[in-house]
Amino acid sequence: MSGTFTEEDYNIIEREMVGLREAARKRCATRDEYELVLKAFDFANDAHKNVRRRSGDPYILHPIAVAKIVVSEIGLGCKSICSALLHDVVEDTDFTVDDIRRNFGDKIASIVDGLTKIKTALDGNKDTTSLQAENFKRILLTLNDDVRIVLIKLADRLHNVRTIEFMPEYKRDKILSETMYIFAPLAHRLGLYAIKTEMENIWLRFREPEACSDIDARLDHIVKQRENELEEFLVQIRQALEEGGYKDYEILKRLKSPYSIWKKMNTKNIPFEEIYDLYAIRIIFKPKEEFTEREQCWHIFTKITTLFPYKADRTRDWTKEPKSNGYEALHLTVMSNSGNWIEVQIRTERMNSIDERGVAAHWLYKNTGAISPEIDSEIDVWLKKVRDIIENPDANAIQFLDDFHKELTQSDIYVFTPKGEPKSLEKGSTVLDFAYSIHTDIGNHAIAGKVNQKLVPLSQVLRNGDQVEIISSSTGSPKREWLDFLKTSKAKNDLLDALRKNTQDSIGDGLKILDSKLEERGITDRIRVIKKLLTYYNFETKDEFYSKIGLGLVTLDDIDKALRSNSPTRDVLMWGIKLFRPEKNSSEKIDHKKEYILEENPDKGTTSFVIADCCAPIPGDPAMGMIDADGNVVIHKKSCSVVNDLASKQGDKVLAVRWSKHFIMSFLAKIAITGIDRMGLINELTKVISGAMGINIRKLSIESHDGVFDGTIELYVHSTDDLEKMSRKISQIKGIESVNRVDIN
Repeated sequence: MSGTFTEEDYNIIEREMVGLREAARKRCATRDEYELVLKAFDFANDAHKNVRRRSGDPYILHPIAVAKIVVSEIGLGCKSICSALLHDVVEDTDFTVDDIRRNFGDKIASIVDGLTKIKTALDGNKDTTSLQAENFKRILLTLNDDVRIVLIKLADRLHNVRTIEFMPEYKRDKILSETMYIFAPLAHRLGLYAIKTEMENIWLRFREPEACSDIDARLDHIVKQRENELEEFLVQIRQALEEGGYKDYEILKRLKSPYSIWKKMNTKNIPFEEIYDLYAIRIIFKPKEEFTEREQCWHIFTKITTLFPYKADRTRDWTKEPKSNGYEALHLTVMSNSGNWIEVQIRTERMNSIDERGVAAHWLYKNTGAISPEIDSEIDVWLKKVRDIIENPDANAIQFLDDFHKELTQSDIYVFTPKGEPKSLEKGSTVLDFAYSIHTDIGNHAIAGKVNQKLVPLSQVLRNGDQVEIISSSTGSPKREWLDFLKTSKAKNDLLDALRKNTQDSIGDGLKILDSKLEERGITDRIRVIKKLLTYYNFETKDEFYSKIGLGLVTLDDIDKALRSNSPTRDVLMWGIKLFRPEKNSSEKIDHKKEYILEENPDKGTTSFVIADCCAPIPGDPAMGMIDADGNVVIHKKSCSVVNDLASKQGDKVLAVRWSKHFIMSFLAKIAITGIDRMGLINELTKVISGAMGINIRKLSIESHDGVFDGTIELYVHSTDDLEKMSRKISQIKGIESVNRVDIN
């Protein structure tokens, strides 16, 4: 958008620059650095003159906002601030990287060039399955060049989602999927927890607006209800700190984020009332010189636990073994005098700085010598894992993105070598994963292990604190069945490399295995079937697919499901009426910029869409569409993790969709119920569901334990309105404690 700026526009720009100038003045080491920031603003302001964003605001407000995040929320310095101000100049104006280099030097030009390449990749429109994955691979390759490029890109993405309401829905869905799949986990791994939390909350606000509003309202009520209780709790904490000799400290209150609450409610299938860790307080203190930071954290722990009971199993000591992104703190959960659980986080000023500014603060303390070599090595170990994934020449883009996403979201455990050296491994790792983490040759020749001096097989899953020894033999060799229990990407890749050297004809082996499977099913149309299988298993080429089958990486155990993929098995009508089938759509005819209407044609028994098996949305659910390889519009819930994955890799296939108002067809849904068992309960349930509501039950499963029951019911409904009405009626049955919708799978 463009349009001559008004006096009010210039006033807005000046007001926004005031805050950036103040922050930059504090961060810049010299007057020359500060002048360079002002020069970068003038350059960008002139380049973006009379250009507006979708919101109608002057475009320069976006680079200013990104620069503010870079300096105030991440804590980067002069070159990063300048790069943030200039990050869109090369892409959106006539200026070149050489122009940036002449005016601002090689380093800033290099960072801006990296940011430009990322933006160009993300905004590409080539119609290839792996386009989005290739784009992210390019982005993450910058971790090998200069981590500041990724940090500035995170700031850019944060401001984009802060203003996402001005985007059209199809683009909004693409951006939110990318954000949730890569950028939020990346922010977490880099220690930028506030940025990660804000991204997640924005995602929830747009993907699950009703749930988000309900949680916000409940939190507001809790805050008003417990305000006095918390203040009384803090008075006792302050008194304990001062009695312990701590004068220079700060206490911050934190409320659990809406997204964290929503996720816990859904993953654990519990109501809001059963989430007890809503409140947390953070104690940030200036340590005394005569004791170590860890000793002082535990001293405060002792003072607090003399006042309040605490849950021993909820204590987390990250002062001894920091997280892989450098996070350090001592966490405990105590019960207040009012009977509510409150989490307490104890940390020094240095620890808090690393928590708020993550990897940026890590390198700041590293350069000043204020960070221990152990913490330094943990972050460097993680970055080495990232480089191993990035530099694997055999990983296609989609495999790369899946590996990287897994690396971002995994939990870590710490195990020890026989000499007591700590090693960080992914939770669920085995003895063989440990062997490969030491050296590829050790993994390839491993035959057994010892865990805590006890002989165990290579498949033994390790636990936090285990001491591990590898037993190897010169006659030992890699085995294909190891793939069944290996957990880490590095170990799998090392094993596959070894297997490739031993098996040159893996493609031929895979083809024979696949042919055998298809012959068993009497399938002769190879071309159409192979295309479907490539899409289902996420492969780009037949040779790669056959090779992975031959190596045992793809087992084809679910080939029947793959062959049925995209069939409308969940779209069922009321009993006695034929099954609806999807109409064939050409993706070339679909306008991605308009809402796609989800409707049915009862006369033809067809629908304009296919319901995704992974999340089984029903009319009324917040939904989004993806065009599959056969041209079908596949509908997912907006909160579905699978669609976040797909939209991150295939952003050009995203559709904004809208349910039509009425459906004759019925959709499969599932509810979980709990309550007090009694005679006649199931009879009443079926009367309400089938009799009063006219809803057909597909499956009912109830189990009773000592007078308390829980169970699930699968049933066919027309919409979320049907489901909500039925749930309300079930809740009124005597003895029913809770009724919640759950995922079908």
